[in-house]
Amino acid sequence: MRILFTFITVSVFLFGRADFDKYQFDRYPQKDGLVKAWIYFHDKGNSHLTLEKKKNIHLNQKTIGRRIKVGIYEPTWYDISVNDSYIERMIQTGVRIHHTSRWLNAVSVSATIHQLEKIAQMEIIKSIQPVNRYKKPIPTLEIVNNQSHQKNKTFGLDYGSSREQIEQIKVDKAHDAGFFGQGIRVLIMDTGFDTSHTVFDSLTIIAQKDFIDGDSVVKDEVDKDPNGQHNHGTYTWSTSGGYAPGELIGPAFKSEYLLAKTERIDEEIQQEEDDYVAGLEWGESLGADVVSTSLGYLDWYTWKDMDGNTAVTTKAVDIAVSLGMVCVTAAGNENGGNWNHIIAPADADSVIAVGAVDKNGIIASFSSRGPSYDGRIKPELCARGVYTYCARPGENSPYSYVSGTSLATPLVAGAAAVLLSAHPDWTPMMVRQALMMTASRWLAPDNNYGWGIIDVWAAINYDKFTTAVANEHYIPNVFSITRAYPNPFNPEINFNLNMGKAGDISLTILNLLGQPVAQIYKGEMTAGIHSFNWIPVNIPTGIFFINLDYGTGTEIKKITYLK
Repeated sequence: MRILFTFITVSVFLFGRADFDKYQFDRYPQKDGLVKAWIYFHDKGNSHLTLEKKKNIHLNQKTIGRRIKVGIYEPTWYDISVNDSYIERMIQTGVRIHHTSRWLNAVSVSATIHQLEKIAQMEIIKSIQPVNRYKKPIPTLEIVNNQSHQKNKTFGLDYGSSREQIEQIKVDKAHDAGFFGQGIRVLIMDTGFDTSHTVFDSLTIIAQKDFIDGDSVVKDEVDKDPNGQHNHGTYTWSTSGGYAPGELIGPAFKSEYLLAKTERIDEEIQQEEDDYVAGLEWGESLGADVVSTSLGYLDWYTWKDMDGNTAVTTKAVDIAVSLGMVCVTAAGNENGGNWNHIIAPADADSVIAVGAVDKNGIIASFSSRGPSYDGRIKPELCARGVYTYCARPGENSPYSYVSGTSLATPLVAGAAAVLLSAHPDWTPMMVRQALMMTASRWLAPDNNYGWGIIDVWAAINYDKFTTAVANEHYIPNVFSITRAYPNPFNPEINFNLNMGKAGDISLTILNLLGQPVAQIYKGEMTAGIHSFNWIPVNIPTGIFFINLDYGTGTEIKKITYLK
């Protein structure tokens, strides 16, 4: 029997100035009289207080090094904690706080409708929205006989039955050249992980955290977890970084790992977005360079919401990328069903959404198709997600073939770590571009395969960035807007304007209606790369566009202003 939860859409306007729309609460039965909600605050306190907090923030050295690559040299608004007095006011109302998000400037709570009505009247509240629950893309499992694996002992590493999925994306060539993901920290967020499996014996685990139970145990706990809670995470982690020569080798077996248990498998395989956001903030603070999430989000959303700006997890992913993390996520297993489309956060602007192909490179029938609602090609990339070889908990059959975009995703995430081990100075968008522009269908991307199956070796040898960085007098041959960071942003955004030749330009900020809200530059500009920034003044939060008009054409870059 399906368990349903109350869906709420609450805002200061509805509670404070208009009749309350009870339909949103009557649509689904409440659980124990409580609903889960995000409570968003207008600010983080007065400006003097936030500046003082910013001065006292001490970041992880790995985090600092990663952020420098995207031009962030000091703590940002996202690092400032939620105002303590605001949290205390929430506690005084009797609600139970689950997570506090400094990125979203919000808390997730369990509360009664009456409590939310009272909170909505407070002057510090910006909005109240539901904490949604979603189904993840459930993979199919094929258990194989441990003695029947195909071996590969001719030369180099012995990949065992993982050989085909490794060779398909050319990771073997990167391994031959000495790139194994070393020096790169990878965050895996999933259902849990059987850390005792022999495939993980040689791996370095930096930290592990259970966001469901609030402890540091990511394996199954008999008294807390349903049977098989850690299975899915074991599949994905082993696919990305497992190391058992003659059996299974993942792309990034020399990377460091952060393990976050964020997804529940009970309640009809549902996961809550507040656990996801908390896990992402935790991993970023510990210096994660890459995050792999084989999770899916679609219940109580519509395709219209897959616009890159609506889902909470989508917003969190874009923030993570702006802070220097490569974010890789599953496109979903929804094709052929009622949904068909990609799922959040695969709709994010800066994410690498991954579709699944078989051993012959044919797109899987279940792999979710694009585009995003606002017309962007999705997914970005593909890897093997049909009968992908991975580890599974259990002594009798410790390895399996599993199908789903859940398994294609860690292959691409592991490949991204390998690419970063070859080019540790590359930013997330450089990694994303290199993988996309060297993939199998880069000349003609579509909404089935995206840019195609990745080729890690070709991406390592993608030299577009090397030329520009090495030559300080580099003159681009196109007009473009690049390196917009952080995005989403607060209080300012920085970006580069690449001028292919000298000429008159107009550089403006437009709102969603196409109306100019700020003039950044107007006049003659020399050829080369020029840096700009924009600090909004008396402008509400929302989506904007950097618009470059260079006479013979225009270039547009979408940006998001958050408070």
